[in-house]
Amino acid sequence: MNRRDISALAGIALLYVALEAFGVTCPIRFLTGISCAGCGMSRAWLSLLRLDLAGAVYYHPLFWLPVPAAALLLRRRLPKRVFAVGLTLCGVLFILVYFIRLAMPGEIVVFAPQEGLVWRLLSGLAGGLG
Repeated sequence: MNRRDISALAGIALLYVALEAFGVTCPIRFLTGISCAGCGMSRAWLSLLRLDLAGAVYYHPLFWLPVPAAALLLRRRLPKRVFAVGLTLCGVLFILVYFIRLAMPGEIVVFAPQEGLVWRLLSGLAGGLG
């Protein structure tokens, strides 16, 4: 990992800390009202830190996946085919679990576009124009 990678990661972390300070826990959900594929990941890791494996799986069943994904990304000498297959598998798993979680009503993953900032702004504009 080089200095530019570390700077980028630090910038992303600072952005999320700033958003969290304003009560925005997920920028995607804040903007769209729809949970992102990683929704519950932070809570899952916090549960794991408390040694609550059941809670971690409840918040996000793939909470463990970023560890091998990061290992794939950091391994510069990995054969390209293994790298591509590994990342594709990670992506497919995330998408599959995301759609399953969206289809199941719950409190972690929600589909409520009317609660998103974009919807509210557009509704306000439409109401103001009529």
